[in-house]
Amino acid sequence: MEPVEINAGAYYLRQLRADRHLDDRAALMEAFADPEHRRYVLNYRLRTLDEATEYVALRTAQWSCDERCSWAVAEPTTGRLLGEVGLRDLDLKFDTAEASVWTHPTERGKGVASTALSAALRYGFGGLGLQEISYRHEESNVVSASVAAKCGFTCVGPERTPAPTGEPLIKWTRQA
Repeated sequence: MEPVEINAGAYYLRQLRADRHLDDRAALMEAFADPEHRRYVLNYRLRTLDEATEYVALRTAQWSCDERCSWAVAEPTTGRLLGEVGLRDLDLKFDTAEASVWTHPTERGKGVASTALSAALRYGFGGLGLQEISYRHEESNVVSASVAAKCGFTCVGPERTPAPTGEPLIKWTRQA
């Protein structure tokens, strides 16, 4: 599938970029260096420009193989990266996906995550025809719980398998 851009009102969702016109790599490295971000996002480390370049390339490849829709949450006038939102583990046969979102440390508490996630959900249900989207977070991540509730998810409860941190993983779902 081809990447799409989404107008999310105060923000716009676009593909992550690393080119001569727009380069998200420095902002990605800043976000992934933040201790709070690292506490919950364990599967990626972006310490170098090369690692950030690989991350951008991975997100592009995931779009093309229908594995994940991932957007940079951007400030509309400058294109500055404010976070990332995505629909991962896409299953277009069974019309399901799992939502994910993070916000750059300098942008937390401004409604970026819930606004971006709401826009991604509209695309998932309306544009892709998904019937169910899940959302998971560690039990201690009360901000993620708040974002899930604001975006209309219903809390299912703890998963059987804990998060990689060993902490209970809470599952939420939302139907079309």
